Amino acid sequence: MKRTAVVTGASSGIGEATARRLAAEGYHVVAGARRRERLDKLAAEVPGISPVTLDVTSQESVDALAASLERCDVLVNNAGGALGLEPVSEGRLDDWQRMYDTNVLGSLRVTQALLPKLIGSGDGVLVMLTSTAGLVSYEGGGGYCAAKHAQTSMTETLRLELVGQPVRIVEIAPGMVRTEGFAVNRFRGDADRAAKVYEGVPDPLSSDDVADAIAWCVTRPAHVNIDRMVIRPRAQAAQHRVHRVGG
Repeated sequence: MKRTAVVTGASSGIGEATARRLAAEGYHVVAGARRRERLDKLAAEVPGISPVTLDVTSQESVDALAASLERCDVLVNNAGGALGLEPVSEGRLDDWQRMYDTNVLGSLRVTQALLPKLIGSGDGVLVMLTSTAGLVSYEGGGGYCAAKHAQTSMTETLRLELVGQPVRIVEIAPGMVRTEGFAVNRFRGDADRAAKVYEGVPDPLSSDDVADAIAWCVTRPAHVNIDRMVIRPRAQAAQHRVHRVGG
């Protein structure tokens, strides 16, 4: 039977690129997100992708997804995002709440719902899409860094708790990735401010670059676990050290 991969947040960016890549690797991909019209378009373009309306902040929605699946061999917890760049002293509680609901509690809900199927597959892979923000904090990133640190901690804990079970636990921690909406959402729709994040940076990572890393980790032999992969563009040496040209 064809192996099944579930990708959350699959309507754009890294999630969409990962769905496309895993379908190309021969998986039946269940692509979940709230924007169903985008998923339908994706499924029409790529054989092997099945669209599912999914809100990871809703237990009812996550339970419905789990109930609809006969099997799950790979889970990519990708749904998430960042909101705001205010210092902690001025952080908006509703922004922090949304970041925790999607990045942390969303990943927890989907993981809990699909873990029995991952174990039952005999060779499951759980991929947590975190960030270098989950490893190193930076000014203005208090809420997002806290959420991503929580995801990193969850991933490490799962690996300890599931040792001996037929499930590999993989963390993918990207640095600077230019995606369709990440920075725009962070700046509440201000496209000009979002563009300045990447201004002068030669070749920031693309969604396809991250999807390629995810696919490589997932397709390793069953006894090989890639605990954590940190992936940055060559122009980014560290969180605060980015090479820019021109200007």
